[in-house]
Amino acid sequence: LPLVFLISQSQAQEKANPFDVQVSVTPIESRFHIQASYAIPINICSAFAFITDYEGAKNTPGILEAKIISRVDNKVRVYRVVEEKALYFPIEMRSVTEFIETPNRSLAFEQISGDMKSYKGGWRLTSDKGKTGFKYEAWVEPGSIIPSAVIEYFMKNSTRGRFEVMAQRASQYKTIE
Repeated sequence: LPLVFLISQSQAQEKANPFDVQVSVTPIESRFHIQASYAIPINICSAFAFITDYEGAKNTPGILEAKIISRVDNKVRVYRVVEEKALYFPIEMRSVTEFIETPNRSLAFEQISGDMKSYKGGWRLTSDKGKTGFKYEAWVEPGSIIPSAVIEYFMKNSTRGRFEVMAQRASQYKTIE
């Protein structure tokens, strides 16, 4: 009986997390180190198109506005308005972030201006056995408006859900080929 229970429990966990979404949020002094990964059965070209669909990010919960404001070579600047709810209070944050694209491999980003003290990191893509692995890493230093305990609570309780939605959206992403 215990073996059957373990097998059915592991199958339930597989169904609940079909893209093997892994997330960690680590507070370090005044910053947060966020790491996330997932794997989707799409080709690497489609995966890169997905992470560079800056304006399509509006379909992600919490992103109210996303607009490309400039593109020069492999550098893209994007204006975003994000709304977070911290203890039932909506907080809007605005930013201009510069993305540096390395086609079908990686995407580095850094906030140029905005409401965070700093936000920088990147995405790495890997291809293996018919799936594309997405690895995200970022360092976030929030602005001083919100108490750090509230921010930490929010980060630890909402980040996984955001990456699960992102993985689901990536699995349904279609590019014109």
